[in-house]
Amino acid sequence: MSHNPIRPWRNIERRVSRQIRVGKVLVGGDAPISVQTMTNTLTTDVAATLEQIQRCAVAGADIVRVSTPDQESTFALREIVRESPVPIVADIHFHYKRAIEAAEAGAACLRINPGNIGDAKRVAEVVRAAKDHGCSIRIGVNAGSLERHLLEKYGEPCPDAMVESGLDHIKLLQDNDFHEYKISVKASDVFMAAAAYQQLALATDAPIHLGITEAGGLVSGTVKSAIGLGSLLWFGIGDTIRVSLSADPVEEVKVGFEILKSLGLRHRGVTIISCPSCARQGFDVIKTVSALEDRLAHITTSLSLSIIGCVVNGPGEALMTDIGFTGGGAGSGMVYLAGKQHHKLGNEGMVDHIVELVEKKAAEIEAAEIEAAGAEAALAV
Repeated sequence: MSHNPIRPWRNIERRVSRQIRVGKVLVGGDAPISVQTMTNTLTTDVAATLEQIQRCAVAGADIVRVSTPDQESTFALREIVRESPVPIVADIHFHYKRAIEAAEAGAACLRINPGNIGDAKRVAEVVRAAKDHGCSIRIGVNAGSLERHLLEKYGEPCPDAMVESGLDHIKLLQDNDFHEYKISVKASDVFMAAAAYQQLALATDAPIHLGITEAGGLVSGTVKSAIGLGSLLWFGIGDTIRVSLSADPVEEVKVGFEILKSLGLRHRGVTIISCPSCARQGFDVIKTVSALEDRLAHITTSLSLSIIGCVVNGPGEALMTDIGFTGGGAGSGMVYLAGKQHHKLGNEGMVDHIVELVEKKAAEIEAAEIEAAGAEAALAV
């Protein structure tokens, strides 16, 4: 909400972590919390994989992970990396040689699962390849694939076992003088994942990749991820996130940004504040909001828009948004700009008019940001 001051009770103090690089994207430290997703195409279908990556990048994905289960996939990865608009993380399971091949293919990061990748000697070979080709590594601990000795020790997957697994593999990387790593401790159980991440955050200064693994479908998985990731982010834990949904990867990106936007941790695109609608509404709120979400999806500039059906809460919400529309009577409502009444607007054609206002405001914000950046650069010289 660009025209309002930041409230101190909104501030989130992020955990201090080291910073690493995933291609051109910085992760950890004071870098913005990055949003990731993962392709679900066959990696060997290069055209389909690149098309999906491109759609995810347009939606805002900072990093995209690609599975490399076999040699044919790591061979295809070379072209995918070359054509991708965002850094590519190679997802490795079971065979350490796939990690070496992915590094040679130009992957920006290698995701290895400690419970599956093999012994210390194999990890050392992966580290050597990562060093040679400038890759970072994500240690990806998963409750569903913990090492056998930890399951025997703890009796079942649990936060203690997950964190111990992660710390053991951090030591393996450090013993090989490798420090460009981040780590995740994922579980499909929200409580287990949250507890593991809280322990992990106290035990290491490594950047943390957040995720509730196998969260479910679009609605159930979104709710589950918002609870799990949101609670951790609220307490400053997390440097990069992936929302795991049984849905189009683009939806994962959208949900990831909505979680970050709701906590004020990233600002991208139009935030629409809208009422659920009731008998008081002066126009069809649900239909209008749906149309506006589609029509404004292309805007990346951060600004806020309130669409409220009646005057009970409409004027109050409009005070806190860049642009607002409040339903009235007789087929018209009131447009607010920067929290102030500006002009009346008929319900017919309101979507077109609001889109025009938002696009104009976005252009003004972009121009101001460019001018400010130019002034700052001039002062630096």
